[in-house]
Amino acid sequence: MERSASQPALLDAPAPSAVRLPAGATEELPIAQVLLDSPVPHLDRPFDYAVPMDLSETVVPGGRVKVRFSGREFSAWVLARRQEASTGARLSMITKVVSALPVLSAEVIELAGQVARRCGGVTSDVLRAAVPRRAARVELEFGPEDFARPGITGERALEPQRTAHLALKSYGPAAWPQQVVSAVRRTVGESPVPGQGPGAAVVLPDQRDAEAALAALQAAFGADLVAQLTSDMGPTSRYRSYLRVRCGQARIVVGTRSAMFAPVADLGHIVMLDDDDPSHAEPRAPYHHARDVALLRAVQTGADVTFLSAHRSLEVQRLVERGWLAEEAPDRTERRAWSPQIIASADSYQQSRDPAAQRARMPEVAYRAARQGLERGPVLVQVGRSGFVPAVLCARCRSRQECPNCHGPLALPPHHGQSRTLRCRWCGLHHRDHRCAECGSTELRAAVRGAERTAQELGRAFPNIPVISSTGDQPAEPIGDRPAIVVSTPGVEPVAEEGYASALLLDGDAQLQREGLDVPRRVLARWFRAASLVRPRAEGGTVVVTAADEELTGALVRWDPVGFARRELHRRRDLGLPPAVRMLSLTGQRAEAGDFLAALSLPAGLDWVGPASTDNGELRWLLFFSFAQAEQVVGEVRRVRRTTSASAARSGQGRSLRIAVDDAESLQI
Repeated sequence: MERSASQPALLDAPAPSAVRLPAGATEELPIAQVLLDSPVPHLDRPFDYAVPMDLSETVVPGGRVKVRFSGREFSAWVLARRQEASTGARLSMITKVVSALPVLSAEVIELAGQVARRCGGVTSDVLRAAVPRRAARVELEFGPEDFARPGITGERALEPQRTAHLALKSYGPAAWPQQVVSAVRRTVGESPVPGQGPGAAVVLPDQRDAEAALAALQAAFGADLVAQLTSDMGPTSRYRSYLRVRCGQARIVVGTRSAMFAPVADLGHIVMLDDDDPSHAEPRAPYHHARDVALLRAVQTGADVTFLSAHRSLEVQRLVERGWLAEEAPDRTERRAWSPQIIASADSYQQSRDPAAQRARMPEVAYRAARQGLERGPVLVQVGRSGFVPAVLCARCRSRQECPNCHGPLALPPHHGQSRTLRCRWCGLHHRDHRCAECGSTELRAAVRGAERTAQELGRAFPNIPVISSTGDQPAEPIGDRPAIVVSTPGVEPVAEEGYASALLLDGDAQLQREGLDVPRRVLARWFRAASLVRPRAEGGTVVVTAADEELTGALVRWDPVGFARRELHRRRDLGLPPAVRMLSLTGQRAEAGDFLAALSLPAGLDWVGPASTDNGELRWLLFFSFAQAEQVVGEVRRVRRTTSASAARSGQGRSLRIAVDDAESLQI
């Protein structure tokens, strides 16, 4: 990507003219272009400031400074030092240097601008998510000389390798952590040297996955070359890791979504696990997704890209079908050799043997698989919810019970039999002797059983067998090969060293009843991740799935995530739904949103869908458009945001609108 020496590619700026420097400004490169740390859209561009003579040595591109703008003091990033200004107005001075280290690289500055343009957001919001919070004491451990890094010492491939892989196993020597090591080794080599050659960024959904990958990479390349960047780290250790990566001491970074922005020296490979996991989506503006950041950065740097997962996301499948990614899925023979035996309890064969199987939460075939599995090792039981009984129905009218205070879902705690209380899962209030608001009955029944209730029931069904519970609040550690029952919610299943002997995937129908366009594919992804922890069928591995959806259970039985993704993507393309098309959502109050929509000038043929009411009483509009129209549509949204933000700031309006691009959660009204 070409870039002018006198103007960053990040943002637009006015044409240069004669400079008017204040007294006391330095003579050499007296102009600093800065980006204000402000979420206001009309301030999302470079501003020129004069560099004081006494701060000339410490105002460096990528450093932090303080400036005054419109009577207020702002933190700002230094984008560049220049000899000429871009304005003829008299310039203000930089008031303070916050950090004299080039914390922010030019590559990351440019990437943040690209992300902001793609998402219709503000660059400083992207940088706030990309750069860890500053710890001043840590900066004392580094000096300017640490950031003078050599370039690449080896030759880079002219054609980057961009691949979509399937991880058939999540335990043992063939597990996904070892596949990550193999992918990184292909780029950095067998014996990498600090500060030399290309580096790698490995981005994973959560802390548990990051720790597993970190251990594997440190064992392969040494602890000094690998740095961790996750939100669970303390601010001091996280900032230290970031600076180690920035100055080239660590060439491999492992972390969660913000690690995709890590300033890896000469980035040569990007590896991403489970790209459609909800944890990869940034919950704060501009609501970018780590997968999109990976694609932008791969084009920016020419790095190799590897998407690795036990299933296949629709977004990655679209890139495979367009030829941007190469398909690396194993053939059917290899899939069958590695996969466990899959039994769907609701199929015609099982129904003929056990007519009550479809109505039972744990049919006979599931109990049989658990008994046989416990003879060989641990058994995994995946349930949809944590808690004891996380949802309650009226036994008379079958209406779902809600909290009288906040209308949140009421749950049944384990001590309900003694206290006769229900607990709200939203506000936490306890309600004694609750009555149904519809019919007044005090008799209740479980809408769904949680992990605690399931563990209690299985403990009674299999006495003398240890029962382990693993939930998001209390995830279990990896377990051995002794017989045990592990009851887990999706995403926190502990790894068994030798694999699980069998697995029971419960509550499939209850999970599929939730609202949302992406619910089916997310449920299937959970099944594939859990099943990948089970031994192959040649070793007696068995998985029982209790759901009536024939398409989803059929994809699992055939172990064919690619086939399901291909069919679902083609359906989305016929219906004009993401990710076959792009989508923009606008959420807010009617008057404010109406003014914003009226100011937009969209391409002919595009119409807003909505408004629809959200849970908090706001309204939401959706706009679907092609990939070819994306630059024009999102650019127009950014233009209107810039032109209206100044007047909105004066009137106190315009701050409550939520604008998100390609946000799947927007389809869950």
